[in-house]
Formats: sequence, structure tokens, C-alpha cells
Amino acid sequence: MSDRMDFEALPDLASRLLGGGVVACNDEFFADADHLVEPARPVFQPRTFGTKGQVYDGWETRRRREPGHDWAIVRLGVPGMVRGVVVDTSWFTGNFPPFASVDACEVEGYPSPAELADAPWTGIVRRSPLTGDARNAFAVTSDRRFTHVRLSIYPDGGVARLRVHGEGIPDPRLLATGLVDLAAVDNGGLVVGCSDMFYGSPNNLLLPGMARTMGEGWETRRRRDEGNDWVLVRLGLPGVVAMAELDTTHFKGNAPGEARLTGIDETRYPVDGDEGWFGILPRTRLQPDTRHRFVVAPRARATHVRLDVHPDGGMARLRLLGDPST
Repeated sequence: MSDRMDFEALPDLASRLLGGGVVACNDEFFADADHLVEPARPVFQPRTFGTKGQVYDGWETRRRREPGHDWAIVRLGVPGMVRGVVVDTSWFTGNFPPFASVDACEVEGYPSPAELADAPWTGIVRRSPLTGDARNAFAVTSDRRFTHVRLSIYPDGGVARLRVHGEGIPDPRLLATGLVDLAAVDNGGLVVGCSDMFYGSPNNLLLPGMARTMGEGWETRRRRDEGNDWVLVRLGLPGVVAMAELDTTHFKGNAPGEARLTGIDETRYPVDGDEGWFGILPRTRLQPDTRHRFVVAPRARATHVRLDVHPDGGMARLRLLGDPST
């Protein structure tokens, strides 16, 4: 079996199916960079024109008229060791980049595009020639763990997909055992209060699996006042929350800027009162289109958890992992 076949049998760590996403690019004039991580094979319909020309199922930049090159940064849905990269130029024939390179980095937490620009990047695929309308495969020999990759194309053009095949390496801090999702619909969780549900039901937050589209999440209208939006979740399994997942997948220009979690035990305090509430996750910055996972210091038993988003926006899923107790 060839090296190419070997690494292409491994999971695509950048795939949207695993939570991968394009966090930044310098140009996407003709076609959106988000297509790079779509799991489906690219397709093409000839003579299908939009306002900017032929529609492509891929990422395409404008023609450069100045020195430099174009690039896109992809957050791996599962950080890990990269064994090989495929730069797929399917359907790009007279407009594919003649060369490409790939860099990678490991950054803790959920960095912004500006923070990623200053990260220490390591080359994993040197500048190499590409063939148009082809799956250009490159083996990678690095044994490091990476969280992000940066595809650079020289000087411009179109790429249909970027596959980053490898082996996932989890963050050991997220490997708490014996925890269940206290808020899941499967376990009896239910949203019992909400400030706004203009674009989507808040109970979508508690559904199993990943949201396939923005429409499968919860989204509020745009706020024009000084307040913030919120949901109140009655836990199906009351208990102590040890890890929270706030998933903004698919919400790009409309994700909340920040979020906070608080809890209360209804057997001791009324939920509609001001006393008894305790902090689970302090007000924390969020990134668009990202599965955020936060280990929290166990505080107390909760029967209800309130999610506050600041100031408004949308979220795909809310997971509250913990130890159920009675």
C-alpha cells in the first residue's frame, strides 16, 4: 500500500464533521473559503453563473495584481498529529494555484485570527507544485500535535478542498471520566425560560449530535439595547457540572461575543429569585463557528443552569457534563 493510501485512510482532522472550520483568510472574492472543510466531494455545474462569475464549490481568490500570495487558516476539529495533506483542486483548471504550502501550529484555547497571526508556525508541506483538477497529496513527517493549519497558495487561484489526515490527540484536561450530559434532551433536559427565540428554538441547544446547519441551533434577534440574551435550562439529571461545551458551529457573523454560566439548586432556593445562584463559568470570550470546551471547578449541585450570551446571537449546542447526584 502506498504512503498516500496509508495516510488517506486516516480521519480528516479538518473536516466540518469533526468541528473543523476556516477561521480566517485574506481573500475569498469568487468563492468562500468555508468550502475547504466540507466533507462531501466537490461538485461542478457548468455555465452556472452568479454575480461574480462561475459558481465554484471551493475557495477561490481574485487575480493578484500585486506581489504576495493568498492564504486560509483552518482550525482542526480534532487536534492531533498530521500524517498527510491533500490539496484538492477538483474542477479548477485554468484558475488553480501553481504552488501551495502548508504550515501548522499548536495554540491553547480558542485564539482569534489576530492571535493566530502571531503564533509560532511550523512548515509541514514545503512550497510544492500543484496540478489542476486533481487531488494533490503530500505526506507529512512531523510528530508534533497541532491545532491549526495554514494553507498558502502562490500567487492566487482556487482550491476545492483541504484534507488534513492524521491521528487525534486529545487534551488530557478534557478527559474527565464518568461524566454525563446533565442537560441533554435524552436525559430529560429542558429549556424552561428564554429571553428571545426569534430565529430558532432554544431547545435545539440540548439535542444530540452536532448541528448540520445554523437552522438547527438557537438564535436571537439583534439587540438594540444594553441588555443580553439568556436561556434557563432545567437539568434532566441534577448534579455538579465539571465541564461545559458551548458550541457556536455555523454561527460566523452572528455568534455571541461572550457567555456566562450560573447554576442554582431549586430544592434550596427559588429559581425566580436572586439568592442561591453560583458561578459555573465566568463571562468568557467566544469565537465564531467553534466548539468551546471548558473545564470548570465543581462548585455545587445544580437543578437549573442559566446561559447568558452577550449581547445576543446564536449557538448550536450546549453540553453540561457532570456527575449526577440526588
